[in-house]
Formats: sequence, structure tokens, C-alpha cells
Amino acid sequence: MSTHHKADLLLLLATLLAAAGWIFSREAVQGLAPLLFMALRFISAGLVLAVIGWAAMRAFTRQQWQSACLVGTFFGTALTFWILALAMASHVGIGAFLTGLGVVLVPLISLFFGDRSGPYVYLSIPFVIAGLACLSLDSEFHIGVAEMLFLLSALFFSFTFILNSRAAARLPVLPLTAVQLLLTGVITGVISLFTEEWNFNQPADIWGWLIASALIATSLRFLVQTKAQSLAPPSHTAIIMTLEPVWTALFAALWLGESMTTLQFSGCALIFFAMLVNRWPAVRAWLRPH
Repeated sequence: MSTHHKADLLLLLATLLAAAGWIFSREAVQGLAPLLFMALRFISAGLVLAVIGWAAMRAFTRQQWQSACLVGTFFGTALTFWILALAMASHVGIGAFLTGLGVVLVPLISLFFGDRSGPYVYLSIPFVIAGLACLSLDSEFHIGVAEMLFLLSALFFSFTFILNSRAAARLPVLPLTAVQLLLTGVITGVISLFTEEWNFNQPADIWGWLIASALIATSLRFLVQTKAQSLAPPSHTAIIMTLEPVWTALFAALWLGESMTTLQFSGCALIFFAMLVNRWPAVRAWLRPH
């Protein structure tokens, strides 16, 4: 098997693990306060990666710590909005697509960092607007608090992606990821301390979902993704990682019994198509024979 094909399979696995994380999280917050769940999940997952990457982390300079912590702050903020939205969402699949808009926002926000965007960025925007219109016009969907929080999380995820790409060019990926996860756990834990009531008398299955979220959907997912990124060019990562909301919608239908009307499905399809248009050079490169 070629290196590129191996990277494709690993990235595909990463998207499946990320999508499974939506289901694990949804089940876990049925018994744990959302922010407390995130704190426990990310601190434990971060510790696992910190142990693995401890030698490189210990060698960080002050500037490297600042870069890693900046990424972690944006990542923690994004995930705070995301878990609060997930806890109150009526449709997990649609939430996944709204969050996936962060992929479309990345080139637009990059303009503020001095990066020039190609024409495909602007070609994708009408499809995004049309997709959101299809979702909004459906009688079962409205722009409520959960949807606004998903969109805010998409905004902060896009900033995280940009900052993380810049930091990853200067820092080893594994300890950088560990710092992100640990700081996310600290941020959500501090907010939870002041806003939520901590109760640890949950049934065993809730703790099972927490463990699955930490080890499978967080530690394992990031290790697989990191390995894949070391084997493949960015074009592969960009296109294959957009499959996460597709798998999430399918998992939500299979596990949670969610269904979509034709209009809702059309809206999600348009948003996913916008991601592909936005990344068309990467799609074209990925479709070419290796």
C-alpha cells in the first residue's frame, strides 16, 4: 500500500472517530453537566498525549508555550460553544453541518492574517447561504440558541485552524495537541465550576461514554490524524476531513433515530457542496492518480 493510500485510510478513520465523538458526547451529557464532561474528557485525553510527548513538551521555550496556549484558548472557546449547543440541540446531524462551516470560513478569516484567498472561496458563499436558507425554511428548523452556538463554535474553530497551522509549522504536533487538549479542559472546567452543579453519582454507562469520548474520540482520533498528516499533503487533509459532518449525520440517524426532510437534506448537501467548492484545488489534486 502506498503512503498516500495509507494516509487516506487513516484520515478516513479520523473522520469516523470524530463523528463517533458526537454520539459519545451526546450520550454522556445526558448524565453529566456539559462543561464538566468536557473538562473531564479533555484533561484526561490531554494527559495521555502529554505523557507520550513529554520530552518534546518539556523542551518548549516561552514563545512556544505562548503559541500553544493561544491555540488552546481558541480551541477551548470553540468547544465550550459546541458542547453547550450539543446539549440543547434537537438535531445532531444539522448541528454537525453548521459546525462544519468552519471549513468554509477559514479562507475568509485568513484575509485578516494577510493571506490571499482564491476565487473558489467566494464561489462557495452562495451555496452556504442557500444551504442555510433550506435549513431555516424547514418547519422543523429555526435559528435558535443551539444553532447560534454551533455557528459561534464554527467561527472559533476556523480561527483555531489558522492559528494551529501557524503553530504547527514551528512546534512538534503531538505536544502542541496535548497543550490544546489540556487547556481546553482547564477552560471548560473553570467555567463549569462557576456555572454548573457537580454531581458524580451517574450510572456506569455515562462513565463509559466519557471514557470512550476521551480515549477513542479524542486521544486516538488526534493520534491517528497526526500520523495521517505526516504522510499526506494538506490537500488530502482538507478534503477528507470534510466528511466528518456526513458521518455524524449518518451516525445520528442510525444511533439516535434522527431523520431529515428533503429540504433539510438539501440544505446539508448544499453546505457540504460549498465545502468542496471552497476546497476545489484540493479536491482536484486528490482526484488525480497518485
